[in-house]
Amino acid sequence: MHQALAFLYQAIRRAKAPVGNALFNQEFARFLLSGGVAAAVNWLSRIFYSQWMDYSWAIVFAYGTGMLVAYLLFRIFVFSAAANSHSSALLPFVLVNILGFSLTWVLSMALGLYIFPALQIHFYPLEVAHGIGVLAPAITSYLGHKHFTFR
Repeated sequence: MHQALAFLYQAIRRAKAPVGNALFNQEFARFLLSGGVAAAVNWLSRIFYSQWMDYSWAIVFAYGTGMLVAYLLFRIFVFSAAANSHSSALLPFVLVNILGFSLTWVLSMALGLYIFPALQIHFYPLEVAHGIGVLAPAITSYLGHKHFTFR
């Protein structure tokens, strides 16, 4: 486990992307890698929470779990040079994530409970729907955290 965390730490620290586009820079690459880890925690924890609660509530709790992981990873690896303190970054972080959560919840619910069943998609419809929902707010979250949360 320690080796996996050390590898993840090094991968996030060294993440690079093409510099030509202002959006696709080293910071954005670290954001995607850190966000990917948080998204995986979100997605996997939804499956775990679904053992004890319905799909809708499991999405809510999983988003909160992923959001906590995201905050810690973004603060450490992505926006570590941010001048604001933890207490001043926490409220903006939650506000940016309310938009991300809304998109995640609506997509996950619509796809998993209505669209996939109507299309006769039976290959893990809730898991696929939630995965799409978790990935959807990546760009808006990056811009919100860069310019609002960790400015």
